[in-house]
Amino acid sequence: MKVIPLFQLPVESTEPAITCSTCAACCCQLEVMLITDTGVPERFIDTDDWGGEVMLRLDDGWCAALDRDTMMCTIYDRRPLICREFEMGAPECITEREGIATAYL
Repeated sequence: MKVIPLFQLPVESTEPAITCSTCAACCCQLEVMLITDTGVPERFIDTDDWGGEVMLRLDDGWCAALDRDTMMCTIYDRRPLICREFEMGAPECITEREGIATAYL
């Protein structure tokens, strides 16, 4: 007698998919140190209290390179290394999203 393997149906998640296009850009409220040269335009660079270069944040804490209408980065191709390494859906991303959970209600 031949045994037919049990077929598992994929379990549908009740959690919404995490994509940058459906995000409230919570990572754009973090301090971003510029540790490599990626070509960030000068108008988006600030100096922190210790003399290091960081992304300029506006008075409300948001990154100056964030387009407030689309919530997308205006310098995506020239974004800092830290922004490139901040992976969508990674534990750090999830933690930041949980920190501003009211944005997803």
